[in-house]
Amino acid sequence: MQRRSRGSIFIVSAPSGAGKTTLCTKILGSIDNLRPSVSFTTRTPRKGEVNDLDYTFVSEQEFRAMADRGEFVEWAAVHGNLYGTSKRRLEEIMNSGHDVLLDIDVQGARQIRDSFASGVFVFVLPPSMEVLRDRLEKRKSETAGDIERRLRRAVDEIRDYTLYEYVIVNDTLKDSVKRLGAIITADRLKAWRTDPDWIKENFLV
Repeated sequence: MQRRSRGSIFIVSAPSGAGKTTLCTKILGSIDNLRPSVSFTTRTPRKGEVNDLDYTFVSEQEFRAMADRGEFVEWAAVHGNLYGTSKRRLEEIMNSGHDVLLDIDVQGARQIRDSFASGVFVFVLPPSMEVLRDRLEKRKSETAGDIERRLRRAVDEIRDYTLYEYVIVNDTLKDSVKRLGAIITADRLKAWRTDPDWIKENFLV
């Protein structure tokens, strides 16, 4: 396996309910050398979520103080809550030689592109809007009004799919995991990602 001096960053976005979080969780368990970036949020933890594992849950006051100090590479208000990605956490993962996986919304992905132009951007689609509605309803974590707002927002988010390098239609989780795994593997094999010092030491002496 060729050596790389710095890890890559994979950004996965989708409309709420398309299944990107489940997809990202599955791929983290099946791909070596891939680490999650735990985002900060002001929202209330959902059942089963663990602080500093799923998200780092903070107060709005603490979040805004971090934003004022420039600690986020991206942050946004989504469905009434604040979400942000720590610049320090990303750099620590990548500088250690690990790849980092970001599970963020479309708005956050736009900001990430400004700082990490070499990142790999993947958009996850549901098979249809009907399926998306069904998935949101089955979560039973939002009111009917919240679901309607998420569906309206989904239409606007899907318009941005052309800004991404790859699109995965999440029809079955098993197939989607294979597709995302193929994207990660192919990107790791790009020539420019290989450490030139490693090439020189092993082949050009």
